Amino acid sequence: MNTLHVIQKLSSTTMTRNAAYATLLTSIAYLPGTLVLELTLRMVGSEYPLVVMVSPGLSTDARDVLWSRKIKVIEVEDLQPEEGTHSLAGYDSRFKDTWTKLRAFDLAEYERIVLLDSDMTVMRNMDELMVLDLPADWIAAAHACACNPRKFAHYPADWIPENCAYTSVSHPMGVTHAPVITDSSPRPYRLLNSGMVVLTPSADLFNSIKLYLATSPLVPTFSFPDQDLLANFFESRWKPLPWCYNALKTLREIHKPLWRDEEVRCLHYILADKPWHGRVRRDEYEELNGWWWERFDKLRDEMQNREPQAWATIAANVIEYD
Repeated sequence: MNTLHVIQKLSSTTMTRNAAYATLLTSIAYLPGTLVLELTLRMVGSEYPLVVMVSPGLSTDARDVLWSRKIKVIEVEDLQPEEGTHSLAGYDSRFKDTWTKLRAFDLAEYERIVLLDSDMTVMRNMDELMVLDLPADWIAAAHACACNPRKFAHYPADWIPENCAYTSVSHPMGVTHAPVITDSSPRPYRLLNSGMVVLTPSADLFNSIKLYLATSPLVPTFSFPDQDLLANFFESRWKPLPWCYNALKTLREIHKPLWRDEEVRCLHYILADKPWHGRVRRDEYEELNGWWWERFDKLRDEMQNREPQAWATIAANVIEYD
């Protein structure tokens, strides 16, 4: 039975009520993305709230906006490998806080968490992920794209289109079937993208992950912090999901046989240039960025007059026009 059919069958059953979407916010610079993410979950009629994990360094102004929006805030401590054991290329310095996303595994008050990055926009209801069948201590996630279209020199040498899992699938099968991992698959087939991770939290599981972060000799080799850790820690224990649950914006251009706009459940604005860095940009992502701005304008309609102080904080972290 294919992945999507299983999910759709489960979605007709009673939903797990004690569940939530979760994201991490460590910087006010990502506050616009977080607010749009929360809005889009409501727009698609999700039964589940967004909870926001916030780290100690997040400003009071950002926290005040979350509270004014009645978004549940969960205080978490920063999580990092031992000092000096891991370094990032300069271009990827924005990933320095992403280890803290792993704190989602410690949200044991919930039976199910769907962890989302704050640079994502939910386009279609995907509450079926809350009842997706997962064996104990497994996760579900979509594959990483290993094409490296911008030819970053610091990316792994085997990140080439021939080794990308998405090269093996196309529409319509790609909507219902994730790429298949076999013993002979190239190494990148075993890599997931951690922008969306379906997980079952538990204190024991989180402690095992934290120990792995502190002791694994592989940690210094990771190019993508939490993402590589999850792929290694959950090797043979992650259920691949179709691309549409974590629709990387780059897939639209580099995997045209796979992508269909209407099939996107959750759009992921990967790479350093986020939609809120400029409303008008003439590049290959202009239309996708426009989808984010349409939702941002709905957020403006909700907030500008009713919550002027909170709106001013959000607007200060958005570049509309250069």
